[in-house]
Amino acid sequence: MFTIGAHISASGGYAAMARTALSIGANTFQFFTRNPRGGAAKAIDDDDVAEFHRICGENGIGVILAHAPYTLNLCSDKPGIREFALNTFADDLSRMEKTPGNLYNFHPGSHVGQGTEAGIELITAALNAALKPEQTTTVLLETMAGKGSEIGSRFEELRSIIDGVELKDHMGVCLDTCHVYDGGHDIVGDLDGVLERFDRVLGIDRLKAIHINDSKNPFASHKDRHEKIGLGSIGTEAFERIINHPALRDKPFYLETPNELDGYAGEIELLKGLRKGD
Repeated sequence: MFTIGAHISASGGYAAMARTALSIGANTFQFFTRNPRGGAAKAIDDDDVAEFHRICGENGIGVILAHAPYTLNLCSDKPGIREFALNTFADDLSRMEKTPGNLYNFHPGSHVGQGTEAGIELITAALNAALKPEQTTTVLLETMAGKGSEIGSRFEELRSIIDGVELKDHMGVCLDTCHVYDGGHDIVGDLDGVLERFDRVLGIDRLKAIHINDSKNPFASHKDRHEKIGLGSIGTEAFERIINHPALRDKPFYLETPNELDGYAGEIELLKGLRKGD
């Protein structure tokens, strides 16, 4: 089954997000756990969660993907920022248990001049503090474009983080098509090669989700600017290969393109039309 969704506002609660997903032809969705620039999270309503589970069960909505705030930086050079990030991370994981068995994605962070190795050590230390044996949520490291001092544009960096995590079974990876292309992984001209490297370094079973975005910038630009599907440097033909690739086709896909809901609906329809064999 083709599991495809988009980023949806969480302001109306879980049930509203599920209904919105269905209205645009999606069978999953992504949402921010709180304001993407940081701040307190909205209280969770148990009745809303129960209604969400009912809607998902009746309509076949698959695994959902929560996204941490962009400001969360577990490897900042400032202890106060790291402490805030860890507290937010831990709170998000606790809240995720209201909707068990889903995914929580975050940007690994920026080392801000401390060096990649030091940044990785800080990230793994934070993960070891936040992850709990009993949690049902899988935490995903997102592949990054490599702008500035970002960690995560190289598969080896993500592997180093996972190697340092004690509860590895709770860890996975989210592959962002814009990020990996901007980061120097040629998913247009050598998709098989990129996925072979991913499998060799990280293991393809660690790939739990795909952010499906075109790129406003050329290959290996390290810019990280998303574009609508087919309007950027990745292009429609490459996305047809991506969504039908044997290693990827059974993964959930999430749109983060610069769109409103009607735009997402159009892209979902476009991608469904490119899908083969369902």
